[in-house]
Amino acid sequence: MRKIILLAALLNGIAAFSQDTITTKDIQSAAKLFDLNFTQKEIDTMYDGVKGNLNNYRNMHKLSLPNSVPMSLWQSPVLPGMRFNTRQEAVKWNYPKVSLPADRNELAFYSILQLASLVKNKKISSVELTKFFIDRLKKFGDSLQCVISLTEDIAMQQARDADAEIAAGKYRGPLHGIPYGLKDLFSVKGTKTTWGAAPYKEQVLDDDAFVYSQLKAAGAVLVAKFTLGALAMGDYWYGGRTRNPWNTKTGSSGSSAGSASATVAGLVPFAIGTETHGSIISPASTCGATGLRPTFGSISRSGAMTLSWSLDKIGPLCRSAEDAAVVFNYIHGTDELDGSAVNMPFNYKQNTDIKKLRIGYAKNYFDRITDTSRNELKVLETFRNMGIELIPVVFPDSGVYKFNIMSVVISAESSAAFDEFTRMNIDDEMTRQEKFDWPNSFRTSRMMSAAEYVNANRHRYLLMKQVNEALKDIDVLICPSRGSGNQTAITNLTGHPAVCVPIGFDKRFNLPTSITFLGKLYGEAEILAVAKAYQELTPWDDMHPPLFK
Repeated sequence: MRKIILLAALLNGIAAFSQDTITTKDIQSAAKLFDLNFTQKEIDTMYDGVKGNLNNYRNMHKLSLPNSVPMSLWQSPVLPGMRFNTRQEAVKWNYPKVSLPADRNELAFYSILQLASLVKNKKISSVELTKFFIDRLKKFGDSLQCVISLTEDIAMQQARDADAEIAAGKYRGPLHGIPYGLKDLFSVKGTKTTWGAAPYKEQVLDDDAFVYSQLKAAGAVLVAKFTLGALAMGDYWYGGRTRNPWNTKTGSSGSSAGSASATVAGLVPFAIGTETHGSIISPASTCGATGLRPTFGSISRSGAMTLSWSLDKIGPLCRSAEDAAVVFNYIHGTDELDGSAVNMPFNYKQNTDIKKLRIGYAKNYFDRITDTSRNELKVLETFRNMGIELIPVVFPDSGVYKFNIMSVVISAESSAAFDEFTRMNIDDEMTRQEKFDWPNSFRTSRMMSAAEYVNANRHRYLLMKQVNEALKDIDVLICPSRGSGNQTAITNLTGHPAVCVPIGFDKRFNLPTSITFLGKLYGEAEILAVAKAYQELTPWDDMHPPLFK
């Protein structure tokens, strides 16, 4: 019996040793990954503590953490001492007088308020309108690879409910009876929520996302869930690549790929996307949509896939700034399930006199544009022709910090959000496994220390102060959407709102180009008013891909 006990003890010891393979040389090698150098005495002193940490991590790894579990730390774009108007005024919408077109296909590109006028005045029913857009989704969805699932049963029930309420005199507002689509990272009971990724293509989540609940309360009709780049990166998803409606040989960019593509092609009047590092602005710019990325925390993210707790934002992809204003009016706010989300007013007015606003332009960004035929420069000319004196602003650019803050922040948070995805080798099921795809990015991110993540956010705080200082004397800043200083990464880090609108076509590829209007924190009303004024004087938001007319 004694021999058996001794043998068991020996085997247990061997097993423990096989699990505990850390040596002092490992510590010295690991230190190089974090730009550290320790003496041998320091390493010898650290040794027991490092092994103790590893044991603690292993105990933590035995506990499952679903993607829906947040951090206890909540990001806010608001700096100490900032004060904001908190009074919500009534937002009134003017419905245009509009008739049904002789060619019903023209309905595909009617504005939200035009469609709302038809529904409100019973010139078309929500059921008819919903069937119209579902038919377009069935006809064109495959060629654009923009649809993950049609929600036809949900849509028809919501459309019938809308018609019944309108007939009974209960009109909820301009989204009542209007079809739309969601990026497929929002949970909706009774539907699959695939996150665009093969490991999750059968996933069903038993809750309703906040943004879906808000739209449902407004009477909107969910007709589809749209593609996104797998786990919210790019335009490649498990079923293929989402296409640009202006040239289906090219991609739509991402990750709100399907939302932008479907809206521009007239498959829905509007769609909802998300942005962490350009996922609304980039596909809007690429496809010629109007994309609103609101202030960080303006819309609760409950029920949405988490990629980065301190960066994720929700916003609409539309065909005009006024459409974006209508949608944002009904989806902003919080259910108090997202600790970063707040209730702030959106005091939009359709008849805003933008000459009373202080409008600037990022002079240092525009000065880098050497091609005088570029559409971005024509935007400044359009505003000057309105009689607006544009204020030159030196806006922070990639030269204000000497390292990539975004890379550190998004890498640390995303790899934590998908810890089990990496640890349990779920990443092997992903359809793309290249160097810059999520599986490898998540693995690489595990070689980052907590100290680097914390200090990157301290530098981020300094960047927030610089951006708010640059915007203090203006209401709206005109800035190139791409290149010339990387404002997209900067303003995603600081949480400032942006709206991207089409401004013409690239003469080399005949694809859309865009401009971005940046605002102060919670300044969505001002940037949308300026974008609307620009669109009223230019034809670009009224141009639609000929293949889908």
